[in-house]
Amino acid sequence: MINFDEYIRQGEPQKREKGYAWQTAIGLQAVDGLKPSDYLIETARKDIEGEITIDEVEQLIKSYYQSKEIRTPGDSEMHEADMASANIRRLLTEKTFAFTLVGLTSVHRRIFDGIFRFAGQIRNYNITKKEWVLHGDTVLYVSAPDIRKAIEYDLEQERLFNYSKVDRNGLVNHIAQFVSGLWQIHPFGEGNTRTTAVFTILYLRSMGFDVTNDLFANHSWYFRNALVRANYQNVKKGIMRNSEYLERFFRNLLLGETNELKNRYMVVNAPEALIDRQVTHEDRTSTEQPTVQVTEQVRTMLLTLSDEQLSLKMLMERIGLKHRPTFLENYITPAFEAGILKVLYPDKPNHPRQKYLLTAKGLALYNEIKTN
Repeated sequence: MINFDEYIRQGEPQKREKGYAWQTAIGLQAVDGLKPSDYLIETARKDIEGEITIDEVEQLIKSYYQSKEIRTPGDSEMHEADMASANIRRLLTEKTFAFTLVGLTSVHRRIFDGIFRFAGQIRNYNITKKEWVLHGDTVLYVSAPDIRKAIEYDLEQERLFNYSKVDRNGLVNHIAQFVSGLWQIHPFGEGNTRTTAVFTILYLRSMGFDVTNDLFANHSWYFRNALVRANYQNVKKGIMRNSEYLERFFRNLLLGETNELKNRYMVVNAPEALIDRQVTHEDRTSTEQPTVQVTEQVRTMLLTLSDEQLSLKMLMERIGLKHRPTFLENYITPAFEAGILKVLYPDKPNHPRQKYLLTAKGLALYNEIKTN
């Protein structure tokens, strides 16, 4: 098995990006119990090393399965995992994203192109799914006629949300609620969790978050079960919707915490001993996490920028500095590296109306500092 972590930790920027994309793409197949082939793993290594292109990767996978004279059920599952992994790898290394209904359906279409006949098509029938954590029961998904309106409503509400008003806890809670609600719509016949995960990664990136870690890769099954628990309710059995598991996932992803992510704790009516053990661990882990550490210069810039959009010149004037190289080195660069600063036109760094603004993570940190 290829060690993607080595590429992510020590590789060149391009190799690191590809390594993360492949690690995530392959790990996400676990949400549907799929495992990529050894051939795909070796092909991914060649792509990361720059020996072949992603176009060649896709062609090699296609040829590999076409050459098989006898196809077993296992081959069909690996074929899906291999193709979906390659498609996700391509998506995660592109610099485009559309936070729209079309953007969401496009993610599904591109992941499952050549796999499902209905790739990118919103389902026109109602569905149920037996869930392991619910002892075979199902989440209630949105009715087929209401899917488009439900997606458009959720996306519009998210666009209107003011991240400048929440601290880190509010940030995590809100993102967990948004992702949970989007997943509960379940707009496609299959592949909803993988689509939600990729769409979420792209959305978080668009807000300035660095999500290039192993959470989605190594805990994709936990991610799915956490979404299930956040959307399941059975009052008769005393079971209410519970988003705490999903929030633990996002606290690890966005805040760098190390909350334990165990699937067995999410099983409804699990033994109390297991639940008590987990809660104790979670409380201890969360309280040990320090506030994001930034230099005094970055802190000054963060408080100066607030929820505004300012040009570099205006930002320097407000802070009272005139030496541009020093300002870039001590203020701008560390803020970018900490994931709390972004620019209005990321694809055009020399845009004449370029402005600097805080990311959602930066706004949360700003509110936390201001409150304290």
